[in-house]
Amino acid sequence: MDALADPPWWAVTLAAAVLVYAAIVAVLILFGRRLLARELATLVPNLVRLFRGLLGDPRVPLRAKAVLLVGIVWIASPIDLIPEFVPIAGPLDDAIVAALVLAYVSRAVGRDVVREHWHGDPTTLARLLRLA
Repeated sequence: MDALADPPWWAVTLAAAVLVYAAIVAVLILFGRRLLARELATLVPNLVRLFRGLLGDPRVPLRAKAVLLVGIVWIASPIDLIPEFVPIAGPLDDAIVAALVLAYVSRAVGRDVVREHWHGDPTTLARLLRLA
């Protein structure tokens, strides 16, 4: 059986999510929303770096690390409340979960610790924290 002939369901889901994500960024650029497109394009990589940094930080309590792990699993999971292929709304539930996780962690350790691990635009982090 050839692995390329019948890819696993998660690979197809991931590829579809990446294509939709790229299409949304491209549409935002076409409509002159370059700043928003850049924020969206870098959001997931920045969240991954942030969550990874917070997981390794000894100042973050175990309960907050558990919440971070649940957030990572939720965001990485292809099973969502709103499917990823639904334009705009698809990735929205992941952003809401990320914002809720960040709100909890920032209450547990303080916003300064969260800011230390954020590698993106500070206004994007502020927007995520406001979303919660």
